[in-house]
Amino acid sequence: MTTATRPLEGVRVLDLSRVVAGPLCASLLGDLGAEVIKVEGPTNPDETRGWFPPDVESVGVYFATVNRNKRAITVDLKTEEGREIIRTLVKRSDVVVENFTFGTLDRLGLGYKSLRSINPGVVLCSITGFGQTGPNREQPGYDMVAQAISGFVSMNGAPADEATKAPIALADMLTGLHATISIIAALRARDLSGEGQHLDLSLLDSMVFSLLNLGTSYLNTGEIPPRYGNQHQTLVPYQRFETGDQDIVIAVGNDAQFQRLCSELGLEALAADERFRTASARIRNRETLIPLIAAALSDRSATALLARLQELRVPSAPINTIAEVFDDPHVIARGMVRNVEHPTAGTLRLLAAPLGFNADVTAIRRPPPAFSEHTDEVLSELGYSSEEISELRTNAVIAG
Repeated sequence: MTTATRPLEGVRVLDLSRVVAGPLCASLLGDLGAEVIKVEGPTNPDETRGWFPPDVESVGVYFATVNRNKRAITVDLKTEEGREIIRTLVKRSDVVVENFTFGTLDRLGLGYKSLRSINPGVVLCSITGFGQTGPNREQPGYDMVAQAISGFVSMNGAPADEATKAPIALADMLTGLHATISIIAALRARDLSGEGQHLDLSLLDSMVFSLLNLGTSYLNTGEIPPRYGNQHQTLVPYQRFETGDQDIVIAVGNDAQFQRLCSELGLEALAADERFRTASARIRNRETLIPLIAAALSDRSATALLARLQELRVPSAPINTIAEVFDDPHVIARGMVRNVEHPTAGTLRLLAAPLGFNADVTAIRRPPPAFSEHTDEVLSELGYSSEEISELRTNAVIAG
């Protein structure tokens, strides 16, 4: 693959979604080279446009996070003229991403059966809180609701503290990633069959799947996992520790790493002790082991200790602040920040999608678009004359 070739170049995505999960999915497809057109209502823009502060010259960073590499148009889907614009766009699109509540697209005459009649190869990805089936399918769902219902919140946080949600929009992010994977797979399936399909993604499904080992443990033992805080259910020691000058984490993943840690801390006897020698034994005896390790760490210099543990290949790290993350030489070397010029906000610094391609392939080619920025441009490409566009604007089908 040359640096100029993008994996999804030539793929056209119609983004009817808003807020986080759907826009993130469409943005990732854009990062991979797809042409993405974002559709908003003339009088009801994506809510995240107004989620600030924080902002850069009135460009909300929440909106900017998940809306780069897109053009933006406005269309009133409640009008027949607006729906005709969408149908025309669907004819030339490979993918449609939407996160309306259940049944909304059907009521608008834009459900999957209708879209398929226009374009048999189209992939429709529907993202909702609870999916297209099940008793809660008509309920609205936001990230925190999915985190709570999934059981995640009940298990997150320190044992003595209140149950806690993740500090990021975890359900939205995971669903956006799952949607991206599903769409790419559906496009590959279309290569083989010639047929598109309707993908059904939900925030709750993604959060339930995120339970992974904890969920599987319950399903097979019937035991409800307690809150472990910064500890790990099945790895010990794997947590935050206090040193003489700052907190660090040590994440021992196997017996050899435990032996090397004990050697560095002068605790060689622990590595040979039958109570701690194996991973299984350490899990059963964590309440005895952790205080012994904590005592050995209490007067050590974090910087010197972390350097030594790195030499010994014992996984460990400082607990960085956000500022320290973006000053970290490794994060800088990995190119996790990309700059893009915005017409009103100047230089925006955005997170790079860690998709494994070189920077040229997944470059941020377009800054987050202004509201309705490309409406006239896109309608002209569809064959609308300037007079027809003016009439659409007069009739409030598109933003004025």
